[in-house]
Amino acid sequence: MADDSRVCILIPTLRNASELDITLSGLNSQNWGGELQIVVVGPTGDPGEYISEKHGAQWIDDAGSRTRADACNVALKEIDSDFVFFTDDDVWIPEDWVSNLVRWFEKDEVAGVGGPNFAPPDERSTFWQRVIDVTFCSKWVTAGTNYGNRGDQQLTPANQLPGVNAAYRKSVLDEVNGFDKGAIGCEDAMMDYRIEQAGYKLWQDRDAIIWHRRRDPKRVRKQIRNYGLVRILASHQHQGMHAWSHTAVGLFPLLVLTSLLSFGIGAMCGGIAWPEFWDISTNTIPMGWERVAVHTPVSLAGFYIGLCWLGAVKGNSPSRTFSTIIFAPIMTFLMHWSYGRGVQTAWWRIYVRKKPGLQIDDKNRN
Repeated sequence: MADDSRVCILIPTLRNASELDITLSGLNSQNWGGELQIVVVGPTGDPGEYISEKHGAQWIDDAGSRTRADACNVALKEIDSDFVFFTDDDVWIPEDWVSNLVRWFEKDEVAGVGGPNFAPPDERSTFWQRVIDVTFCSKWVTAGTNYGNRGDQQLTPANQLPGVNAAYRKSVLDEVNGFDKGAIGCEDAMMDYRIEQAGYKLWQDRDAIIWHRRRDPKRVRKQIRNYGLVRILASHQHQGMHAWSHTAVGLFPLLVLTSLLSFGIGAMCGGIAWPEFWDISTNTIPMGWERVAVHTPVSLAGFYIGLCWLGAVKGNSPSRTFSTIIFAPIMTFLMHWSYGRGVQTAWWRIYVRKKPGLQIDDKNRN
């Protein structure tokens, strides 16, 4: 890509000045020689404004935006560049990030290109943040999400680019009118869907990595619950975004509760019909439906744990160690439960209340 191309990096921020400082330091160290504009968008009075000015970045007031999508749309109206890169305010950016991605726009078929994101595999991440990264980057059981997804070739087709690591032609963003107004969560997936519906193609560079800190377990469960909710609301708005995997995870909490109920009834009835069952030195639950009711949930649980372990082993997270893989099934279960509860909330709004309503957010934007 010629050095006369204009690249703008857009970062939405909200009360996270300390990590924004790290992000901007990385952006100021890029080895790409072309014109590079860094824009940070956030609310008036946010400490990030001072940090942005310190690093020579342009600060744009988000005009009271309630969502990340709306804040980015405000900034997109003021940006004049050939390409727009998106990232977050809590990342560590390698010096070759811009040069890795911008080169692909020499190909006319590339409307947008992104790369994987991983948690830092060192002291910058806690043990549980590394476990979460291993979970997010599992080979399977991720409900179709693209955390840590890496193609087999240098450049591979993609259906969705992660909002923390994505670049687009500005002309394409203008054509689709940016992000969906008012979207909280899934805003990147909805925009990518509309870009593809407009006839453009998205791609992924397997080596354009960004280091993205994961949230702690409590906050990440709230984040994932929100993802489940907004994904279904987005699919309701854009019918082509429906995916069986999201429906399957929505049924996960019901499967867990049904399995526990089955185990309890089977064990209780087996004990009543065969009192010596309770003497573990003698007999077990008698053959019949009682045994099926007890052993089926146990077998399913064993299969689930094994699938989580194997998926973690074959995943792409650089945080894979013996200990993080061992604990991955625990975090996978919590993520599936939280995502499933979000999906069920969306179903309730859509099919019972008949009012999808506003999306929830996992940040307080008051």
